[in-house]
Amino acid sequence: MTLSRLVLRSMRKNIKQYYLYFFALIFSVTLCFSYTTLQYNPTVVLALEESGTASAGFKAATYVLYFIVTFFVLYASHLFMKRRSKEIGIYQLIGMTKGLVFRLIALENIILFLLAVIVGMVVGYFSSRFFAMVLLEILEVDMIVQLKFSVEAFKQSAIIFSILLVIILLQMAWVIRSLSLLSLFTASKKADEQIRGFSIFQMVMGFIGLFLIIFGYYQSTQLFNVEKSSFFDNLYLHMLVILGATIIGTYLFFRYTVALIMNMIRAGKRGHLRITDVLAVTPIMHKMKSNSKSLTLITTLTGLAVGIMSLAYIAYYSSNSNARFVSPYDYILLNDQGIEFLDALYQEGIKFEKDTYQISSVKLNIKDLVSENLQDSPLYSLETDTVVVSLSDFRQIKPNYTLKKGEALLTSYANVLSEVLPLQKNKDIIVKSGKLEFPLHITEIRKDYVISNYVSNGSPILVVSDKLFKEIEEQNKEQQAITSQIGINLVEREDVEKAEMLYKKFSEHRKVFLDKEHSLIHKSFEEQRKNNIASLGLTIFVTAFLGLAFLLTTGSILYFKQIAEADDEKESYVILRKIGFSTTHIMKGIYAKQAFNFGVPLIIGLFHSYFAVKSGWWLFGTELVAPLIITICLYVVMYTVFAVLSIQYYKKVVRESL
Repeated sequence: MTLSRLVLRSMRKNIKQYYLYFFALIFSVTLCFSYTTLQYNPTVVLALEESGTASAGFKAATYVLYFIVTFFVLYASHLFMKRRSKEIGIYQLIGMTKGLVFRLIALENIILFLLAVIVGMVVGYFSSRFFAMVLLEILEVDMIVQLKFSVEAFKQSAIIFSILLVIILLQMAWVIRSLSLLSLFTASKKADEQIRGFSIFQMVMGFIGLFLIIFGYYQSTQLFNVEKSSFFDNLYLHMLVILGATIIGTYLFFRYTVALIMNMIRAGKRGHLRITDVLAVTPIMHKMKSNSKSLTLITTLTGLAVGIMSLAYIAYYSSNSNARFVSPYDYILLNDQGIEFLDALYQEGIKFEKDTYQISSVKLNIKDLVSENLQDSPLYSLETDTVVVSLSDFRQIKPNYTLKKGEALLTSYANVLSEVLPLQKNKDIIVKSGKLEFPLHITEIRKDYVISNYVSNGSPILVVSDKLFKEIEEQNKEQQAITSQIGINLVEREDVEKAEMLYKKFSEHRKVFLDKEHSLIHKSFEEQRKNNIASLGLTIFVTAFLGLAFLLTTGSILYFKQIAEADDEKESYVILRKIGFSTTHIMKGIYAKQAFNFGVPLIIGLFHSYFAVKSGWWLFGTELVAPLIITICLYVVMYTVFAVLSIQYYKKVVRESL
């Protein structure tokens, strides 16, 4: 029999072994080719240019995707070789040399690889149009997506998968050459290490694993705590400590803590084990060493992917609120420049509401408003310029607000600074304005957006009584570049498009000169929002794509692993069926096992991501709950799908066991 006929017959007989590996290859090629094709899609390139979005991160993410795909394919290849180890041993037993066996397996892989690359590129080519439509929707760009084959994308994908094929062939050659004939017959059933007993050392390590995870979580909550100045000064070092403690703790948890819990459960049974215990508790205990490595990796990847996706989505989801912080009104006119815009709105019949503010400034030191632990810090002993408005102007948004003599309030304190440095109300502070110096009692710290961020430079706004404001205004009359602000809000949102055209039309009329060399043309709220979306839209798309790759990779690895274990445990199911256990009884234990294998890595990974995101989410936006819940729900749904698929495969194996 020729080698080619032997290859074809082997592939036909091993179709059950091949389909998982073939799926892994197609999935990997589809991801890579659709993403690289997307980069060279003329519609996407034009949309990125028009929106002013930097595409460097788009291309950089390609290498991350290559890493994910390489890891996934190598794992699938390793699993494939492990499942066929007995077959390779039989080939050697009947007299085939290791070189001939390698040529046989290598030829099969080359055929599979070529077929997978062809199918994956076809699927990736058509799916790239879908991803392009999603990207344009995120960027809010209205274009018809063109589907064009990219030679450059084909070259890149061909090169990466050619290199990957060579690596896989070398991996196979090493396995065939290094393993003995006996080890090949037992490789598919051999765990890395089996736990025979449970010692005091293992119990201690189990508790240490839990302690390290809790320690990492606690330190993440203190990461940006400015009161712990020494901790804050060594930010990067402590980030590494948190990461190391969490990862090591996760490994020890799976390696020892779970075994500790399972031993306690089994000890509590006093030898009276049910079928559920036999099929769930015992397999988890006796394969914990091999499972702990893969589960730690999967848990870490899950936490990383959910964390990155959540932070990117927080930034994108907060585009509106961040734009409102910069421009508190739909349109802003400074120093009464651009009044022609108001006349144009009247002429076009566009209904609007307006608030007018007189603006001045003072110097103050906020150290008296921070906690006592920080008042001696040199970081908070500097005087800063702060915008001041009168109480009567503030009443345009809060009509019934009152202040007594000597009282004031701070508002618009709702950005990143407010999270790092929370201020305390009901405290006295010294305010300076020219030759004046007077104390004020701060009654409240509010978050109302009042003055444009271009004017306030991100600092809080001080609201004082009308009498005091006039005194401050007299001191600063000739020193301030911006002295007034008109805020305009549209009554009907359908007028936005027309109002935007008018606002741009009078852009030169709205120009304000800050000094002899610098001028300012204020952006509208809609302009600022679109700028945020343009800068963050690509980021959320790239992170979502990579997060999807992480999700499908980790879920597929767990699924492949469970299928391999189901085939290995088929003999046990045969025995259980022969002694009278029904499919329903056996499946109860399998449900519990799958709940552990899919649920525990997911839950711990979500906890990792939650504490990571919670520690510094405010650096990315103003909304936490909705983006985090949406991302978590996506992962839970996808993991549930993989769990259901693995349970269905187990059910099929159990039914066929008798």
